[in-house]
Amino acid sequence: MPPQTRRMAFPKVVIERETDSEQSSSEEDEAGVEQEEEEVLESENEGKVEEALDEKKKGKAPITISLKKVCKVCKKPGHEAGFKGATYIDCPMKPCFLCKMPGHTTVACPHRVATEYGVVPAPHKSTRNALEYMFERQIRPRVPPIKPAYVIPDQVSCAVIRYHSRRVTSLEFHPTKNNILLSGDKKGQLGVWDFVKVHEKIVYGNVHSCILNNMKFKPASDDTVYAASSDGTISCTDLETGISVSLMNLNPDGWQGKNSWRMLYGMDINAEKGAVLVADNFGFLYLVDTRSNDPTGKPILIHKKGSKVVGLHCNPVQPDLLLSCGNDHFARIWDIRRIEAGSSIYDLSHSRVVNSAYFSPVSGSKILSTSQDNRLRIWDSIFGNMDSPSREIVHSHDFNRHLTAFKAEWDPRDSSESLAVIGRYISENYDGAALHPIDFIDVSTGQLVAEVMDPNITTISPVNKLHPRDDVLASGSSRSLFIWKPKEKCEPVEQKDEGKIVICAGAEKKRNRKLGDGSDDSDDDKFCPKGKNLKSKKSALKSSQYTIKVKR
Repeated sequence: MPPQTRRMAFPKVVIERETDSEQSSSEEDEAGVEQEEEEVLESENEGKVEEALDEKKKGKAPITISLKKVCKVCKKPGHEAGFKGATYIDCPMKPCFLCKMPGHTTVACPHRVATEYGVVPAPHKSTRNALEYMFERQIRPRVPPIKPAYVIPDQVSCAVIRYHSRRVTSLEFHPTKNNILLSGDKKGQLGVWDFVKVHEKIVYGNVHSCILNNMKFKPASDDTVYAASSDGTISCTDLETGISVSLMNLNPDGWQGKNSWRMLYGMDINAEKGAVLVADNFGFLYLVDTRSNDPTGKPILIHKKGSKVVGLHCNPVQPDLLLSCGNDHFARIWDIRRIEAGSSIYDLSHSRVVNSAYFSPVSGSKILSTSQDNRLRIWDSIFGNMDSPSREIVHSHDFNRHLTAFKAEWDPRDSSESLAVIGRYISENYDGAALHPIDFIDVSTGQLVAEVMDPNITTISPVNKLHPRDDVLASGSSRSLFIWKPKEKCEPVEQKDEGKIVICAGAEKKRNRKLGDGSDDSDDDKFCPKGKNLKSKKSALKSSQYTIKVKR
């Protein structure tokens, strides 16, 4: 006897339509549809109550499928959020994405028009102490009272496209060779690029197995670089040979679960003490002796236990002062000579995660921090009132994920200590193209000095580094590197050679794939040359490099 199955009546499906967006193309069809709907409604209304009672008794509620357009953010009808062309429209039911204040949207935000709008003025300092007196006598004379003219690198000089196999996470210029740029990526690889000879580049893939978060050159050797990675190791790499040595491994037993896996983020070098300082994702600080390349002392808890310490910076004038920042919404100042848990000199509070914090490059008396609340905070003097920042500047750098964190950095060549550079997250509409410019901001007034962009660069540029000796800006956008120089320093078009843009195809990619098809697992890489006179030339089959020459 065959098995008997119980009959299950499928519940009724009700489809809700949006009449405004789904109208017929002709008036006759609309009239016919309306008449049919009226007849159906009249016939269905009679048995509607009975069907509903029967379904409730049987326990089968009707399934409602809504075809109405709703907002992706608040899930309410009547409006939409997202990109319309090259302009992003945010949800009117939520606070402004830029300034985080309710009452207006990002398009109408006053901070979007003028960066200096709403800048909090510096408080009047009513106290004087010995440290501030010494600062005014010895260090302040080095800072010129008149600001020099800003030199902005605003034109792409050269680039290497898809240089890394994953997105760029860190950049560093060589301390003595002005044409050498180092770059780290999400995969833990270390790249060395000569941006003057353009084609001379190499990538060391055996340095780390995970994100390369930070790197610094060894003070006694300009061919040796230290790097901190999310694999929990500190590496010491010889740039001539590519040989890398691990100085410290916080995960000797391998993967034991996310609750025990330690990752290294912030790093800096104290040249006077000969120590490499690194911090992990549990709030601890570690010291490594640069002479013996061995860890010294015990880990020190400098931030809330279990919070990530993303940045470390030693004061350029007084290296014993250490500035740290982390995910516990604080930036802290320490004295390395007597550092221990809870012994911070100042605790600088922020409303959200602090991406970076740096002392000013000349006097070391100012502090510039970048927070996820779309604020740049500036303290004009570490010897004055540190309870609140001197200024807060609204800037778009809050992001969701799949991006390297935005970090505002000082211009090392600006003697007035007032110019900072940072990439922008919110795109702007430039002739119909959605571009993400790189902003130069005067932190003393909050004014937007310049925004540099290129119509060929449609990706976000979160990693930016200004050259310490030349008027050069290096930016990392997705997997590509770009070198910017001032227009006035470039040769005239008639005398200038064709600019070279090197496009690297990964060895693991198939050769028959198009150049624009490669993409990262976390962000897209799109570079579309738009020059009228475009000449492309493939290299030999043994090489995986392509050169595109664009006349400027």
